Amino acid sequence: MKIDETLCSGHGRCAKFAPNVYTLDDSGYNADVGQIIAVPSGEEDNATKGRKACPERAITEVDG
Repeated sequence: MKIDETLCSGHGRCAKFAPNVYTLDDSGYNADVGQIIAVPSGEEDNATKGRKACPERAITEVDG
């Protein structure tokens, strides 16, 4: 998954559905903005739920 730093608005909905995938900073923004993050094995469904819960669509699925 990749987190777009220009779109993340700090809603934190991604981490609500996938706390083992998405980490929030102290302000509620995704701590991994601008980076590609690996989805831990077994967390794929939760990562997708978190991605889809983002109202800004700041998370995109990427290969490898």
